[in-house]
Amino acid sequence: MCRPVIFFGLFLLLVGATTKVSAQTTDLARIEYTYFPQSNSDNSFRRFRSFANFPIRLNEKEAYLIPGVEYRNVNFMYEDSENFNTQNLDRFHSFKGNLAYTFKLSEDWRFAAEAGLKIASNLTTDKVINDDLIYIGSVYFVKIKEDERYVEPWRLILGLNYSTTTGFPFPLPIVNYYKRFHPNWSYTVGTPKSNLKHYFNDKHSMQAFVTLDGFFANIQENFRVQTPSNGIAESISMTILLSGLGYEYNFTDHISFYTYAGYTLLNDIRLRDKDMEDLYTINKTNTFYARGGLKFSIL
Repeated sequence: MCRPVIFFGLFLLLVGATTKVSAQTTDLARIEYTYFPQSNSDNSFRRFRSFANFPIRLNEKEAYLIPGVEYRNVNFMYEDSENFNTQNLDRFHSFKGNLAYTFKLSEDWRFAAEAGLKIASNLTTDKVINDDLIYIGSVYFVKIKEDERYVEPWRLILGLNYSTTTGFPFPLPIVNYYKRFHPNWSYTVGTPKSNLKHYFNDKHSMQAFVTLDGFFANIQENFRVQTPSNGIAESISMTILLSGLGYEYNFTDHISFYTYAGYTLLNDIRLRDKDMEDLYTINKTNTFYARGGLKFSIL
């Protein structure tokens, strides 16, 4: 594999973000479906996600400009009986556009920066308002070291990620380390995902993983929730920490099918007020989780 392709693939680890932490992926495009029911509840969560990135090589010094787009459709089946109307909490949309730039600092190190704008809302007024807008930004330093014994090099990613929905007035750190230490084994340690992966052959692989997932969206028509503070719900957030097993089948060198199944270690779904403070906990009982899809990747 040529060095420019490897460097470009590593930068794509940096493209795409959740509201809590950057998602790191070597994928150029993906279509994905997620489902998990809520234990001790009639609620359930379904999400359709798709994204695509479009690399533009700027010069012979391996500088790239990479625009990308992403769409998420979240169907939250809110069936629990509450003291407020849940009718407008069943469907949320997220549209994101981002632009990334990367170039080499040295033989082993690469710098990357990304900025983006996201619209995340239930869109009950059929128009976009200011509170629907989320601004995101990230910077990364990536070290890549060749290892001729295996298919891929080891790599270290250090970075900072900022989003206007995290509730923190400062960027959050990103640390991620990957190494293929045997022809049939590799591991990743860091955020948002850690795993131990076994390669049966060029077609089949399995992994044990721990990862973060979640979503954030504005609620356009705010409403009062009967709590001790009688607060006004203005947004909804979900933060999930889960572990499980995953399987991947490669149709070709770049197109593959994947499926993950596991159980949540943290399942936190909350309504939040205008100051991003937790107002009401919808559900925090751990539950089953499943996700699968198709992806086009370069590594």
